[in-house]
Amino acid sequence: MRMTIIQRGASPLYVCNCNGIREREVRAAIDAGATRPADVFRHKGCQAQCAKCVCEMRQMIQDNREALAFAAE
Repeated sequence: MRMTIIQRGASPLYVCNCNGIREREVRAAIDAGATRPADVFRHKGCQAQCAKCVCEMRQMIQDNREALAFAAE
């Protein structure tokens, strides 16, 4: 079961509970060149377990692409 932890303050959100990958870590992997969820897992040195986080990672990657395209205009 995938849970998203939402707390106020400096506490980060978890994207992948199986591997303990936080939103900021996914964003760091994307900034480092990750273009697929597999790249995010490789960046963190782990593998997908239940894969419930893959859709969210794909969305984060797509959002980043769109933001970069918009910024380039």
